[in-house]
Amino acid sequence: MFGRGREEAPQRPIPYDADRPAVEAARRDHGAFETLYRKYVAQVYSFALYETRDRHAAEDLTEQVFLQALHSLPRFREQGDGDASTFRVWLFRIARNALSNQRRWARRHPTAPLDDDLAIAATDDPANEVVTRDLVARAWAAIDRLPEDRRRALTMRFVEEMSAREIGQVMGRSEGAVRVLVHRALRSVAEQLGGSRPS
Repeated sequence: MFGRGREEAPQRPIPYDADRPAVEAARRDHGAFETLYRKYVAQVYSFALYETRDRHAAEDLTEQVFLQALHSLPRFREQGDGDASTFRVWLFRIARNALSNQRRWARRHPTAPLDDDLAIAATDDPANEVVTRDLVARAWAAIDRLPEDRRRALTMRFVEEMSAREIGQVMGRSEGAVRVLVHRALRSVAEQLGGSRPS
């Protein structure tokens, strides 16, 4: 028929993101970014702390993540992938990139770790403290030996309690691939701890 153009395919509606009002408010007024900061600062700090195991480094990294998020907020685009907050996913992508940059810098500028002997001696039961720290150190050593993608998936799953979908969005993987990463990471850590018990 004359006068009728080709019909365009209907656009898929973007699912509602619970953070959308706060993001839109922060875009209009940077002071409103505090709502998003308060909602996610503990999660980002916790993720950074488990990744770095250094309180000061985690604080610095958390500050970098939120400064970068505030600076980049005009470029944030809601992806609308279901039940997850795409702002949260975007924030953790920034955190992942900041950690990668920090690790690259640390490899180029190595420093010696601080001595914990005084802290151990100051406890009520130094012998028990040494055993506990040894167990924790062996667990972290096992986690550190994991490939980076497995370690990161494990941290996001059990420290941040993120869903496989959210982790997949942060890492650019499918949900199934994330489940495989977590399963293999847990199995690897268990095998390492089982094979490295002190005699």
